[in-house]
Amino acid sequence: MSEYILEMRNITKEFSGVKALDNVNLAIKKGEIHALCGENGAGKSTLMKVLSGVYPYKTYTGDIIINGEKKRFRTVGDSEKAGVAIIYQELALVKDITVAENIFLGKLANKAGIVNWHKTYADAKKILDEMGVGIDLNQRIKDIGVGQQQLVEIAKALVLNADILILDEPTAALTETEVELLMKILRGLKAKGVTCILITHKLNEIFEIADSVTVLRDGQTIETSDIKEINENELVRRMVGRELTQRYPQAERVPKEVMLKVEDFSYNDPGGKGLVEHISFYARAGEIVGIAGLMGAGRTELVTGLFGFFKGKTSGKILVDGEEKQIKSPKDAINAGMAMVSEDRKQYGLILKQSIRSNISISSLKQISSCSILNENKEFSEAKKYAEILGVKAHSIEMPVGALSGGNQQKVLLARCLMTKPKVLFLDEPTRGIDVGAKYEIYVLMNQLAAQGTAIVMVSSELPEVLGMSDRVLVMHEGRLVGEIDRAEATQEKIMMKASGGK
Repeated sequence: MSEYILEMRNITKEFSGVKALDNVNLAIKKGEIHALCGENGAGKSTLMKVLSGVYPYKTYTGDIIINGEKKRFRTVGDSEKAGVAIIYQELALVKDITVAENIFLGKLANKAGIVNWHKTYADAKKILDEMGVGIDLNQRIKDIGVGQQQLVEIAKALVLNADILILDEPTAALTETEVELLMKILRGLKAKGVTCILITHKLNEIFEIADSVTVLRDGQTIETSDIKEINENELVRRMVGRELTQRYPQAERVPKEVMLKVEDFSYNDPGGKGLVEHISFYARAGEIVGIAGLMGAGRTELVTGLFGFFKGKTSGKILVDGEEKQIKSPKDAINAGMAMVSEDRKQYGLILKQSIRSNISISSLKQISSCSILNENKEFSEAKKYAEILGVKAHSIEMPVGALSGGNQQKVLLARCLMTKPKVLFLDEPTRGIDVGAKYEIYVLMNQLAAQGTAIVMVSSELPEVLGMSDRVLVMHEGRLVGEIDRAEATQEKIMMKASGGK
């Protein structure tokens, strides 16, 4: 009997004549945690969709072998019956029903078509208890946090009693505490003999939890290694195909005049709850100001409040280039010389079914219109110019933006911002869910924008990113600004001390 629970041999998958997977080979041992790495667009998610039956047999070539038996999945159900479960980066939950109902969605305990709710809730509690997760089973999904929703997705997968569990970027929206809980759950599954395939861009997680790692690049298998036989620099080299000696490009920035000044700013949600209180800070032209803090500290609420993103009551002053601005909506913010890349690019940033062109131009229609009539030639040329400046990888700017990799989607959002020629740029988690190579390209762009005189305010949950890119670090705790640290004095320990409410 083979030592491998799963083998994928010579898998080739094409889209419109373009090879997304080119003779990919993958072999995974039973009961191991196997990391699957590569840049955005390398083919990781495509390969897992082949394995999970999303792309059925005959839409690809090659063989899937599970426990020594060749499999031909025509549906996701076929894959599940063979012991494969997948948790996607975009969660597949029904927001208006309860946690327990979601866990057993499509598999509710019933007799003669009558649901046994007592058994449903009892079984759901048993699964969450085994995971060590304390979530109210009666809460609706829309009323719990994204991190808890991710754990509900894992519970859904466990209902299937899967032998192979695929997790696609499971920690992208989790707090540090939730990540630790997930790692504990994965170790528990491993102890029970469940094989886990982990797709993640967070290298520290790979070296913490994985037993082995396979790297894909440009749709091809590069190499598979035992995690003990490889270091972080070598893994990055395999992923990007070159040495990446510096994660954060060096730049000598010379801050100039104050471009953004915020005085005693407070922001309440429509229900009156205070999200941020009495915040004052400034950002100079040519400067990158980082905002750090724990989940729930109010970082996103601060920048979205300043940008007029959501309805709510604000107070205080916002000055852009010395002039006070009244900002009640994103339109007001754009007219004031601001631009923003939100942390959830798919929900709040991009129109996925529309073209790259229209996604780039949407915030600049006034500049490319005359008498309210859009100049389509100018729109095309301007969008194409900014797509090229950002290095968006696409066959055409008429492609739907939803067909792009995460890194290229992020570049489209940045291209949109550039086209508005902003004086102030807010970046909320600018590199979330994108690979190490694309991150570097975005960091280079941030330096270039700062050199051109843009004031950049960056929210990031990754402390190395905050330290590597910021000239000053603002630290938030429970909706308030509790510290400011210059780059030369900033350390992870100092930031975490203030972020945790310490002195």
